[in-house]
Amino acid sequence: MSEPLKAGGSAVIEIRDLDFRFDREPVLESVNLRIPAGAFSVIVGPNGGGKTTLLHLVLGLYRPEHGAVRVFGEPPGRHPERIGYVPQHSNLAPGFPATVEQVVLMGLPHGRRHGPGFWQDERDRAAMAMERAGVLPLAQRSYGALSGGQRQRVLIARALITDPELLLLDEPFSNIDPYGRACIHETLEDLGEGLTRVMVSHDLGITRQSVTQVVAVNRLVVSGKGPQVSDEMLELMYGRHGEQCPMHEHLMVGYGKEAP
Repeated sequence: MSEPLKAGGSAVIEIRDLDFRFDREPVLESVNLRIPAGAFSVIVGPNGGGKTTLLHLVLGLYRPEHGAVRVFGEPPGRHPERIGYVPQHSNLAPGFPATVEQVVLMGLPHGRRHGPGFWQDERDRAAMAMERAGVLPLAQRSYGALSGGQRQRVLIARALITDPELLLLDEPFSNIDPYGRACIHETLEDLGEGLTRVMVSHDLGITRQSVTQVVAVNRLVVSGKGPQVSDEMLELMYGRHGEQCPMHEHLMVGYGKEAP
């Protein structure tokens, strides 16, 4: 079961007794979840299990049928400037005619336009975001000329331009080659503990030692500390029900369990 919500402490996201349905079909049930400040949390689970829906509830795009969601201690949507969001499907096609810097500048909530351009302080903020995401040397490159992994890091920079306290990422590794995935994961690690990071993925292989919390979602939610994927999580996600899969021990190596 998920860890019980604790009184006190600094929680960026807190969910209590949440139920959510689409067209009377239950999507999430009895969800209790606490994500502390500075966490690097990874939400894993099968496709259709409710991972993206959970993220949208945190963003305030949906409202729960029962229960409550609190972000920075308040209902979702109260402080959008404190949240950076990298959606699963970008609204930018690979051939979008813009430089990397221009794409990152699109993340400004209310850019103070100076004719067709931007003020210097806005460009300075874009440069800082690009440096944090590891794409500053690409600033004047065409966005469409980049690899999939590079484009994803540009979108992370776009989400970082407001210097958010919470970064939400929905399937940032989709259709990215292994090298690109490693670069993105390293980028997220290097952002530091001062930024709370919540990443959705259906790939168990992305959890690493820098992950401080794994959240398994398949209508219900099971969470735990550290990068370990527990037997309870596997059963929730894939219905093992006590069966010992031959690949199980191999899978668990790298999630905090030692090889036999």
